[in-house]
Amino acid sequence: MPFAIRFTDRDGVREMKKALRAEHLEYVESNRSRIVVSGGTFPDDDDFPVGGIIILDVDTRAEAVEYIENDPFFVHGIFSEYLVERFVKFIFDGKRAAG
Repeated sequence: MPFAIRFTDRDGVREMKKALRAEHLEYVESNRSRIVVSGGTFPDDDDFPVGGIIILDVDTRAEAVEYIENDPFFVHGIFSEYLVERFVKFIFDGKRAAG
């Protein structure tokens, strides 16, 4: 069952986030079989991410929480908050999803 995870960075963590980026990307890559889509969110006036969205295909909400709470960005205090919710697609790739 897919879960949407939305997270937001704390203010003032840009340099720390840059320093942790390789460790974060390694973590994401090691979980790629469970990730439907993953990416950063950006302000209109900057090309550095200030948060992100992940659609994670796991069986339980607890597994989604475990995933985000083991991300090096979370472990090192980059995120100010995160939200985990069940996700059901309605439109995908310009087409209505079955169901």
